[in-house]
Amino acid sequence: MNARDPRHLLLLAGTLAAVFAIPAATPIQAQTPSDAAARCAGLSGLARANLTFAKAELVEAGPAPGPPGARRTNLPTHCLVQGTINPRVGVGGREFGIGFEVRLPLEWSGRFMFQGGGGLDGVLGAAIGNVPNSTGAPALARGFAVVSTDAGHRGSMVDASFGLDQQARVDFAYNGLSEVTREAKALIARFYGGAPRKSYFVGCSNGGRQALMASQRLPLEFDGIVAGDPAMSFSRIALGEVWNMQVVARIAPKDEAGRPIYAKAFSPADLSLVRQAVLNQCDALDGLGDGMINDWRSCGFRPSQLTCTAGKTDQCLTAGQVSVLEDLMSGPKGAAGNHIYGPFTFDTGIASSAWRGMRLGTSETGVPNSADSSLGLGQFRFLQLTPPDQDWDPLAPYDLADLLRRIRYQGGIGDADSPFLSTFANSGKMIVYNGMSDQGMATPHLVRWYEEMVAATGDAGRDAVRFFGVPGMLHCGGGEATDRFEMLDAIVAWVEEGRAPDRIIATGDAFPGISRPLCPYPLVARYDGGNPASAGSFSCRS
Repeated sequence: MNARDPRHLLLLAGTLAAVFAIPAATPIQAQTPSDAAARCAGLSGLARANLTFAKAELVEAGPAPGPPGARRTNLPTHCLVQGTINPRVGVGGREFGIGFEVRLPLEWSGRFMFQGGGGLDGVLGAAIGNVPNSTGAPALARGFAVVSTDAGHRGSMVDASFGLDQQARVDFAYNGLSEVTREAKALIARFYGGAPRKSYFVGCSNGGRQALMASQRLPLEFDGIVAGDPAMSFSRIALGEVWNMQVVARIAPKDEAGRPIYAKAFSPADLSLVRQAVLNQCDALDGLGDGMINDWRSCGFRPSQLTCTAGKTDQCLTAGQVSVLEDLMSGPKGAAGNHIYGPFTFDTGIASSAWRGMRLGTSETGVPNSADSSLGLGQFRFLQLTPPDQDWDPLAPYDLADLLRRIRYQGGIGDADSPFLSTFANSGKMIVYNGMSDQGMATPHLVRWYEEMVAATGDAGRDAVRFFGVPGMLHCGGGEATDRFEMLDAIVAWVEEGRAPDRIIATGDAFPGISRPLCPYPLVARYDGGNPASAGSFSCRS
C-alpha cells in the first residue's frame, strides 16, 4: 500500500481518530469532575511498549506537595500523569528509563511549561511549575500545563554513576528533553483536544543548561525560554572543579597522611577581607555605594593588592593565598592562555558559606566535603571522562590538553554552548541570567557565549536573547542581592505581547525595602539621584 492509495489515507485517518478521540470543540472546563476524571484516567490508554504509565488520576484542589510545615501554595484541580519512556535494563543490570510527570489543570490557559531539573537530575520533581527566584504562584496555579523529568535515570542529584551507561549519558545530555517534550504535548492534545497555544521552558542550574539545550537542539518546540544560572559548558565546569582541588592543595595544611585539609586554606577572616576590599573599590562605580556591584566590568580588583608585606595578619593575605585565589577566580587556561572555564567575577559572595562550601568545604580533616570534591569530582569521573574512570586522582599530575580531549565526547552532546540559534531566534525569545556571586557558574563565560551567539546568529540573536547579571546573587538565589524577580512574567510578556524586557525589577530579603533594576547586557544599572531605595532612581546605561 503506497502513500497515494486511498486505503492508506483511510487507515491514517482512523489512526489519528483513535489517538485524538476527544472532540476538540469540547473545552475541558465544561466537563463535570467525573468526566474530567474519566478523561484523565483514559490517558493511560496511550501506553505502548516504549511508554508505560504509573499514574493517571484527577487531583482535587489543595496545597502543593512539599515537606511538613513548609509554606505551600494551593493548586487547582488537575490531572496528574506519571510515566516512563523507553524503560530498559542497562549497564550493570540497572533499570533505566526517562521518567516524567505531567500536571494538567482543568482551567487551562493554553500555555505549556517544561520545568527544568537540577544537579545531576535523577529525581522526578513535582511538576507544579516552580519558577526560580519568583515570589509568585507556581505555573500550574497560573493555568499552565507543566511537565518535569528525571532525565533518564533515578538516584541522588549528586550521583553520577549513571554515566557508566551510554544511553543514560545521551538521555541526560539532551534526549530526555526531546522525548518528554513530545510525549507531554501528545498528552496535552489528548486531554484538552488541542495543542498548547504557547510553550515555555524555565529552569535554573542544570535546569538552566537544559533550557539553553532546548533552544539549541529543539529550536521549534518552545516559544519562550528562561535559563537561570545555567551549567552551560558542563564538561568544562567539571574540569575546572577538579582543577580547583589541585590549586587549593598548594597551600592547604596537610594531615598526618599527607592529605590536604582544604577548609583551612583560607580563614573566614581572610575571605571577609577580600569581600570588603572588593566593595571598597567597586561598589560606587555605578554612582551609589549600596553594597551591590552593578558595574562589574569596570571593577579592576586584584588579590595582589592585599599581599602581606611582613607577617600574616587578618588584614592581608600570604603570597601563596594570593596566588591560589587568583587562579581560582581565573579558572584553568589552555596552552594559548584561553580560559577553559571562567573567569569568575569578584563580588560579595566570596565571603559566603556557599563559596566556602563550593571550593573549600568545612571538613577539618583530610577527607574533603567541598562541592568541588563531591559533585564535581564524581561527575568528572563517571560522566565527563570518556571512558569513565572512577579511580581518577585529582591530585596526581595530569595534562590539561589531554583532559580536554577526554571530556570532549560527553561535552559534545551535553554542553549547551552552541552559539548558532538562527531557527530559534526566528520564532522564539529567551532570557538568560546569572548571579554575579554564583560560586559555580562564571558570568564572563556566559557573556562570552552571548557575544559569540550574536556574532553567529546576527541581529536576530540580539533581538531574541537577552542576558541579565544579578549583583551579589549566589547560585540560583541567596547572597547579598536583590534575588527576587519575575522572569516567567517577563518572558510571557515578551512572547505574547512583544514587550522586550528593557529592565526587570528585583527585590530581596538581604535588602529589605529596596528595589533595583536588572539591566540587559551590556547595560548597567546606574544611580540617577533621588530615593536610593527605589529602582526608579536607577537607569540602565552603558
